[in-house]
Amino acid sequence: MSVEIDAGAPPAVAVAVIIPYYQRQEGILRKAVASALAQRGAHRLTVIVVDDASPVPARAELAGLLALEPERIVIVERPNAGPAAARNTGLRALPAGTDFVAFLDSDDEWIPEHLERALAALGQGNDFYFSDHYQLNQTVSAFRRAGRIDPAQHPALAGADQLHAYHGDMFDQILSGNIIGTSTVVYRHAPLSTLRFREEFVYAGEDYLFWLELSQRTSRIAFSARCECAYGAGVNIFSGSGWGSKTSLLRLHHEMKFQRALSRLFELSAPQRRANLASVRRLRRSFVADLLHRVLHRQEVSPSLLGRHCRVDPQTFIYALPLAVGIALRRERGKQP
Repeated sequence: MSVEIDAGAPPAVAVAVIIPYYQRQEGILRKAVASALAQRGAHRLTVIVVDDASPVPARAELAGLLALEPERIVIVERPNAGPAAARNTGLRALPAGTDFVAFLDSDDEWIPEHLERALAALGQGNDFYFSDHYQLNQTVSAFRRAGRIDPAQHPALAGADQLHAYHGDMFDQILSGNIIGTSTVVYRHAPLSTLRFREEFVYAGEDYLFWLELSQRTSRIAFSARCECAYGAGVNIFSGSGWGSKTSLLRLHHEMKFQRALSRLFELSAPQRRANLASVRRLRRSFVADLLHRVLHRQEVSPSLLGRHCRVDPQTFIYALPLAVGIALRRERGKQP
């Protein structure tokens, strides 16, 4: 029996998924890509994997899937430069006619309905979409754990359950308590085609800066209160970077770099400026405390990191002595019975 094709039916929309890739363990990337290829719905899908000089090469990881899906998987190889540069490489490699762009980190996995639900929401006049998700080793969703968004306060959308139009100031939402998970994002390419990640920030909230710029270009934002992604355990340079750890000083440096950039890159309201200044002051104290801990315990301190931090926030070192004295005095008082 032949199947009739409706010649007047609109062509399926084209979705490109960008996956920045750098992993030391085999098998992680394949799961992420497989979850993208398993997406339900009527759309044309291209998965762009940007191999950021990964110790486990993408081509070896995906050999089996490439043999099965040669037209839907594109691998781009580049020298290591971090996730922002890798995502920008993916954006430059978008196929002609791409309608929507989605991001997925190489250690995360989507539920099969993620893109179908995103396109249902974006098809109602929205430009940007994100969803609830499970962070690493969590059984309670990110929305519920953080308590920063109440879906009941946002208008429901048709097309699927738990889809909502975001109602509010997303720019301020991101500054006061970000709710956007990178691996859940899907956006309309045409009106946002010039957006790029700021590569100079590498690990300093480059994704937050992207969302902030995006939120200034469109207020047509939708989200899903359903968990559509599970975050996995892959390479994370700040894993175990609590206070006094090997990478804690580097983490504090990048956090300061992000906070100092906000007032330079964006026009902040008076309350936003006050909150930003409070964050900068907190980070200064934490940086000095961490540095003092390393000196007292004869731990290695990178001169190049100190030089980079001085360029980002010279006030850290101007106030270092009084801050260190204050920290030492508080510790002494804490020891007294």
